[in-house]
Amino acid sequence: MRLLLSVPTEVLLDERVTKVIAESPTGHFCLLPRHVDLATVLVPGLLTYLRPDGAEAVVAVDHGVLVKVGDDVRVACERAQPAADAEAAARAVRERFAVQSEREKRARATLARLEGDVVRRLGQLRGRHGA
Repeated sequence: MRLLLSVPTEVLLDERVTKVIAESPTGHFCLLPRHVDLATVLVPGLLTYLRPDGAEAVVAVDHGVLVKVGDDVRVACERAQPAADAEAAARAVRERFAVQSEREKRARATLARLEGDVVRRLGQLRGRHGA
């Protein structure tokens, strides 16, 4: 199989593999070369794959989508971090993704305050003009 993993800014992986293990909202699953075609959402976690030489590789992935069609397995996710092993990938998730998630939370909170301010000001304008 061919594994192609991309994030919004680049293609991180384009490799031949013999097995892919990932996690969807319903649990972990394993793809082998003759597996039925499928499309599924991925949850944040580890995507593990086996290279033809038997070496195992791990990538920490954030929310994403996996599509298997024929011999191609394509993964698109918001963020991904290749790692030397599962422990390093877990560490990457905790360190890198946690910082980005905190930034996203602050950005969402700021946006919510701005939206609230706009709604409040529109209400004041309507009150002044008798609308």
